[in-house]
Amino acid sequence: MSDIPVNQKIDGQGLGHGITFSEAFWVWLRIALLSFGGPAGQIAVMHRILVDEKRWISDSRFLHALNYCMLLPGPEAQQLATYVGWLMHRTAGGIMAGGLFILPGVIAIMGLSYIYAAFGNVGFIEALFFGLKAAVLAIVIQAVIRVGKRALRNPIMISLAAVAFVAIFFFDVPFPIIIIAAGLIGYVGASMGRPEFAGSEHKGGKQSAVVDSLLSDELPDHVRPSISRALRVSAVWLLLWLVPVFTLLALYGQTNVFSQIAIFFSKMAMVTFGGAYAVLAYVAQQAVEHYHWVQPREMLDGLGMAETTPGPLIMVLQFVGFMAAFRDPGSLSPMLAGTLGGLLATWVTFTPCFLWIFLGAPFIERLRGNKALAGALSAITAAVVGVILNLSIWFAIHTVFREVAPVNSFGLSFGMPVLSSVDPYALALAIAAAVAIFRLNIGMLYVLAGSCLAGACLRLAGLI
Repeated sequence: MSDIPVNQKIDGQGLGHGITFSEAFWVWLRIALLSFGGPAGQIAVMHRILVDEKRWISDSRFLHALNYCMLLPGPEAQQLATYVGWLMHRTAGGIMAGGLFILPGVIAIMGLSYIYAAFGNVGFIEALFFGLKAAVLAIVIQAVIRVGKRALRNPIMISLAAVAFVAIFFFDVPFPIIIIAAGLIGYVGASMGRPEFAGSEHKGGKQSAVVDSLLSDELPDHVRPSISRALRVSAVWLLLWLVPVFTLLALYGQTNVFSQIAIFFSKMAMVTFGGAYAVLAYVAQQAVEHYHWVQPREMLDGLGMAETTPGPLIMVLQFVGFMAAFRDPGSLSPMLAGTLGGLLATWVTFTPCFLWIFLGAPFIERLRGNKALAGALSAITAAVVGVILNLSIWFAIHTVFREVAPVNSFGLSFGMPVLSSVDPYALALAIAAAVAIFRLNIGMLYVLAGSCLAGACLRLAGLI
């Protein structure tokens, strides 16, 4: 493993301030192992470690990168990790950060898929995750507070966040419409010179973030936009993404389960705007009703696995791919077919994520100096806080309550928790985790481990 410091320009390989590739590796692995709670919790973990603890990147650049990732199809937290890794150590850093971010989830979901296919349930493991899920709720709430404090700097930004939350939570307004509307408002406001839409500036000094300090001196080659580089990046990553798809089609035709997995999840990779929550309903419908890969209960079980394991929630697609190939293995053994099906679904889902970052990030970095566009991104940041709040409440409802009743009247469309279905053990664990994190300042890893142990104890006692 290369130990290229970020503060030395060795053939343009790095950027940093004594941050070696191997040091970054262990930090990204730590982030990956703590990336529970869907995008809200994952963004909170990254912000706490990269901005507050390590001071590798400033608030403003972190939010600038997050805004871009929120505009892309695919899991925004994984793409954000790829973006920051790319800033620090070029393409190798982006692949390392983005790859490590999903690695624990790939391993966990694959292992649970084996157990599920062999035994039909993952009871004791689910008990561990029961406690973990309750603790993650406190982490998700922490995410909203952390990001909100930095993004909602004035009443206009607070209003944008509130409107975004109401629109997506109560009226089910599509995520892209919210982001586009916020961007237009911010662009117009900044063009008119309104100070509320001015992009946040990172203050220098002794506490200046490493990456920002060095980028303010001189842009390295990989951060400068280049049409020729963009064409090379597109060619490489499109080949990596699509060659397996067309190879399967050529060898086995469109009716083969592996071809269907490759095509279907490649389509999902291009339309998953707004993160996993925005597309999982469609995936579930297609996987259950059209392809008959899984039963409705199995889809919910897979979603539960993805919610309570590290990595993006979209990792549930690996479980779907596993079960699809497991049930239609052809000449392969069911377990081998399931393994290949799960890995294929993961490959065609996440390979495009690297394409979007390596292709667009240099141009996005160039736009940081444009005041009108900075205003648009600031407004998008505020709207994103409302979206994260929506995800947080969604996660809280599905953690603490066993039943959620749909409300569809007077233009409203949201899930109302059934108060009589509250899970007292989940609620108690969530409150205990919140007290540990907010009041006692206990480390996140200790809280997660303690919550897992509590879930196991409740299972052994027959309470869950």
